[in-house]
Amino acid sequence: MLKNNFYGTPFEMEEILEPCFPGQYFRAEDYRLSAKGQSDDYQAIQRAVDACSAQGGGTVIVSRGDWKSGPIHLRSHVHLSLEKDTVIHFSDIFTDYLPAVFTRWEGMECYNYSPLIYAIDCVNIAVTGEGTLNGSGEAWWHWKQLQQTAADKLCYAERDGIPVQERVYGTEEAALRPSFIQPVNCRNVLIEGVSIHNGPQWTVHPVYCENVIIRGIDIVSCGPNTDGLNPDSCRNVLIEDCSFETGDDCIAINSGMNEDGWRVNKPCENIVIRNCVMKEGHGGLVIGSGMSGGVRNIYATHCQIGGGDRGIRLKSMRGRGGFVENVWFEHIDISDVREEAVQINMYYPYSTVVPKTATPSDFKNITIKHITGTGAKIAVEIRGLPEHRLKDICLENIKLSAETAIVCTDVETIELREIDIHANVNKSTEFVNINSLKVQGFSVK
Repeated sequence: MLKNNFYGTPFEMEEILEPCFPGQYFRAEDYRLSAKGQSDDYQAIQRAVDACSAQGGGTVIVSRGDWKSGPIHLRSHVHLSLEKDTVIHFSDIFTDYLPAVFTRWEGMECYNYSPLIYAIDCVNIAVTGEGTLNGSGEAWWHWKQLQQTAADKLCYAERDGIPVQERVYGTEEAALRPSFIQPVNCRNVLIEGVSIHNGPQWTVHPVYCENVIIRGIDIVSCGPNTDGLNPDSCRNVLIEDCSFETGDDCIAINSGMNEDGWRVNKPCENIVIRNCVMKEGHGGLVIGSGMSGGVRNIYATHCQIGGGDRGIRLKSMRGRGGFVENVWFEHIDISDVREEAVQINMYYPYSTVVPKTATPSDFKNITIKHITGTGAKIAVEIRGLPEHRLKDICLENIKLSAETAIVCTDVETIELREIDIHANVNKSTEFVNINSLKVQGFSVK
């Protein structure tokens, strides 16, 4: 018996407590005047944060109305609170996000443009309220077409012996876009209630954080690689009651990329996802493909995925290494996705940079059950590597309709229990190179 599984998880996990803040308040409107007496909305919120921090912490209130702001760097014990009908429009002037700060860009450590809301080495921080954060991402999105040279250099930096302190970007020529909200190496983090629109790249991206609550946020961002939420080498994370409409994955769990992920060697673990809605994205509930530091103890339940490319998606490729283990998805409805409702794929084809090794990933102890839905192209696709097969996969109580039923290749051990697939076009099932297949209740109509 587990000693503690507060969230009903199949692994031990204690309750994550919300951060507490001193009972003093600072209104951003009181900090609009610069030291020279000039009105300066761009720095008002940051000045209020700094003043709050200097006095031991508290709550910074941003009042209703439209605000223009440069990057906001949170400090320990500071709570940023947006009143209802508050809209913060972040600057679209790239140099406002300099000097470069330490960050993780698509799973690799470097120095780059500051995220729009950033914190490093902080304790007890929060961004909450009923307002909207607008990232002016349209100004950055075309950089997707310009980033390849810098992305290649960064991805191969660890292999080429380039230390992190020499991986300095933050130029238009490099064109590596920043995340929207990124706490790095922080403890006790709360992001709640706010609407977040159109970030430059990944939207909410906690890195190396512990004890994180993300609750009731609404993310709408339709640019390239504008993932909704990417816990990255974090520990003890609760994600609940959120909605996503994104230009890439809705929730993607990560832990570093290739050699740099192996060097850092920090898993993403103890993650609970519940009662979330995914309206559009490349994947709804996703692990990878940047999971080279390992992913374990993931529990996702009672979510709705209605639209987008794929529903549940676990992805890797030769060269990633790392592991994914102890994963449970249950009570998920997946309807009207354009490709696979459920996919575990070791041949992920869309990596920004191609790995230089063929190091495989270990995927094992993955349970997917109580899955319903209609309208997929393929109900279930599971593809391991012939030289390194998947292990201990369990599909239970799956009721889906799709054009094609099930494709399953290169799996060491898999159990199928109470599988009911309505295949509208291709009713055949494909099982190739399976060492142990246990079936109890299997129907394809």
